[in-house]
Amino acid sequence: MAFWAENFGDDASLRDPKRNFRFKVEFSNVDSKTGGPILWFAKSVNKPSFTVATSEHKYLNHTFYYPGSVTWNEITIELVDPVDPDVAATVSSIVQESGYAPPSDVNSLGTMSKAGAASSLGQVFISQIDGTGQTIEKWTLWNAFVQDVKYGDLEYGNDELTSISVVLRYDWARLETQTAGSVTAGGAGVQNFFTPDGSSV
Repeated sequence: MAFWAENFGDDASLRDPKRNFRFKVEFSNVDSKTGGPILWFAKSVNKPSFTVATSEHKYLNHTFYYPGSVTWNEITIELVDPVDPDVAATVSSIVQESGYAPPSDVNSLGTMSKAGAASSLGQVFISQIDGTGQTIEKWTLWNAFVQDVKYGDLEYGNDELTSISVVLRYDWARLETQTAGSVTAGGAGVQNFFTPDGSSV
């Protein structure tokens, strides 16, 4: 039955639908900089998305379409920039650990690499949680790295909290979902999608 027609007072096992404000973002390799891998200062984030390229074939007055390559689209994370931890410093450190260095030393020949850029973040997780804090949907981004950083704008007439925008590029993402009852059953009923071997279980 649809969740809005359920009587939650009669059945304690009923669960709320997913809510936009119940989420967490984790970078596994930044815990030493922020006090933990969960980015509690994350303000908003896009879920992963992808685009399927198409080719078309015309025959007489008909057009036929064929699926082609799949491209996963970048995501944007908006971060509040508190003083402690200093998120501007954290983001700058991540980029620096990716291998970037300004051209101030002509003898320094190091450049950014995919391995360095991905390892500076570690595993990136975007999870939706329920009212008890249990994960009900989890995205894992493969080989994510920082593609774009905006440190925010300053304005005398604006008393909003300072925020930083970070764009991540990644190769693909895996989705794990929890079926009914799986959270309390120790993980039984987990479904995986977009796994490297193509399996869904």
